[in-house]
Amino acid sequence: MAFTDEYDFDILKNEAEKLVIEDLEKQLAVYANPICRCNECVVDMAAVALNAVKPLYRVSLLGTQYTAQAMNETDYARTLKTAVAQAIEKVRKNPSHD
Repeated sequence: MAFTDEYDFDILKNEAEKLVIEDLEKQLAVYANPICRCNECVVDMAAVALNAVKPLYRVSLLGTQYTAQAMNETDYARTLKTAVAQAIEKVRKNPSHD
């Protein structure tokens, strides 16, 4: 039996992913410069931002409270917003396609 068959890893969630995607949507909605919004570029923006922020993994709904607490800490929220803004700029300047 494979290790992944024995344990339920589907309950392991990175709440930072949800937060980055939400902030990416907000920032792109008001972004002033022309930018590619194809699937590849937007997903690249999310990946770049996620690599720059501390992950917030949880395995239960109780862990969601930890995420809410982290977002109330201004340092994490500021870091997340900055990471998203930098990811947008990085992908805008260097898209993965022509």
